Amino acid sequence: MASNDEGGGSAPPLQTLSRGIRMLELLADASEPLTIPVIASRLGLHRSIAYRILRTLEDHGLVVRDAAGAVELGPRMATLARAVSRDLQSAALPQLTAVANELTMTAFVAVLDRHDVVTLVTVEPSHAHAHVAQRPGTRHPLASGAPGIAIQSVLTEEQWRELPGEHPRKEAESARTRGYATSHDEVIAGLASIAVPLRAHGQPPAALAVVYVSTALDAPTIASRLTEAAAAIESDLR
Repeated sequence: MASNDEGGGSAPPLQTLSRGIRMLELLADASEPLTIPVIASRLGLHRSIAYRILRTLEDHGLVVRDAAGAVELGPRMATLARAVSRDLQSAALPQLTAVANELTMTAFVAVLDRHDVVTLVTVEPSHAHAHVAQRPGTRHPLASGAPGIAIQSVLTEEQWRELPGEHPRKEAESARTRGYATSHDEVIAGLASIAVPLRAHGQPPAALAVVYVSTALDAPTIASRLTEAAAAIESDLR
């Protein structure tokens, strides 16, 4: 079937919805506001179609444009995000705050979303001279990074079958044995991460993690603190 994109014609409602969701995902992954031509190019859309979708998202407060016309996610997205896994976020926040300030590292909870790991909630240390920012909504493939390895380490055979094409990394077996996962220079160059599985009843597979540039603490010490925090979160959600 021929595409309507080149002629700028109207698209079926479900196709338009899919394009709108892809646009939101593109903006969530971007490190800066994007212009409409860039958005259209990256999504493979005619500029007029991208503009119409943008206007609809803008009307709902899901995206905003700056003075130069570049587009970024709007405040309404933050409101919607707070409703996602609300119980898990509420239970995790006190523990993340304690971990971040004790270890002077950015602490966060990441959850499995299809083939990706998505940051759900994050806390940055309050008294560190420098720390790593980890935005909620940050997404990376399940196959990379300590949170992804930690989540892989506790997936059941049934859950693996729901991820066609995915295969556990060798590190997942090691993480299952020792109880935590590590990574360095994988998701972002120069950064290290340590993560432990978070098994919250009624919630998607998750991991509790920290990300940092350097530290005098060894991995088992950090992992022990994360395991303690994860246990407290799991207990609160029972």
